[in-house]
Amino acid sequence: MPLIDPKQIHAYSHLELFAKQVVEGFITGLHKSPFHGFSVEFAEHRLYNTGESTRHLDWKLYAKTDKLFVKRYEEETNLRCRIVLDISTSMDFPEVLEKEEGHSNNKLQFSIYAAAALIELLKKQRDAYGLSFFSDDIDLHTEAKSNPIHQRLMYNYLEELLNRERTIKKTSAVDALHQISDMIHRRSLVIIFSDMMDNSERGEELLSALQHLRHNKHEVILFHVVDQRTELDFDLENRPYRFIDLESGQEVKLNPTEVREEYKKAAKKRETELRLKCGQYGIEFVTADVAKNYHQILLPFLLKRKKLY
Repeated sequence: MPLIDPKQIHAYSHLELFAKQVVEGFITGLHKSPFHGFSVEFAEHRLYNTGESTRHLDWKLYAKTDKLFVKRYEEETNLRCRIVLDISTSMDFPEVLEKEEGHSNNKLQFSIYAAAALIELLKKQRDAYGLSFFSDDIDLHTEAKSNPIHQRLMYNYLEELLNRERTIKKTSAVDALHQISDMIHRRSLVIIFSDMMDNSERGEELLSALQHLRHNKHEVILFHVVDQRTELDFDLENRPYRFIDLESGQEVKLNPTEVREEYKKAAKKRETELRLKCGQYGIEFVTADVAKNYHQILLPFLLKRKKLY
């Protein structure tokens, strides 16, 4: 077994290593499935022409043949992608007390890891990508680029978000999404990670803000990030609980069995309404369960991307 160079390990961030692992596993699975054929690998080689970029030289093939070949991809892509993360305090649910194998992330952690995996896949597709974070305001909005330095910078922003101390940030997605829509000057694929919990008393305007993105000719995928077991199924033990609103601090004490059926009906109704409204506006709506793997994110992205080209 070849030795691992420590310098190579330190060259990658924790998120970058994670993203590479997830994407490689996903691509391997694709090649064994009916979805084989997505442009996630190069199609053929051509001889290298003196003076052109060495970025896509196949060094493994050079070692075998002593000739320089360039990887020629099936698609010379020009997709621009904007990854938008809701970083409000409601995304800190459920509380994660310890990191164990098989232990779920909270909604924000899940979204950060999913965004990292998407960036790795976008890099493989040679697409441009940028990040936006929002809560009650826009916390971050980067340019969309595709070079390695930009990729490291995006991972750095995600790492900082993953590791920073959490503070109370209320959700006011309406104004933030309108601003983001106006700040994206070229037609893009906009991927949003949010639990769609807006405590600004303007929740009815939230989908109008998403429609603004479509009005500006952007394609949109909304990943509705949830903890299926507790948020939708309300699968809690038969004992009293203290429920706390993470953004307002309001509390209510009750036994889940007393309200489970009514709660599940209300939760199902809300999700159905979101799905129908998104369908009307031409927005792709995907429920993303934090307890499941990241293939539920990568496959809808590739299917959407395939439709665009």
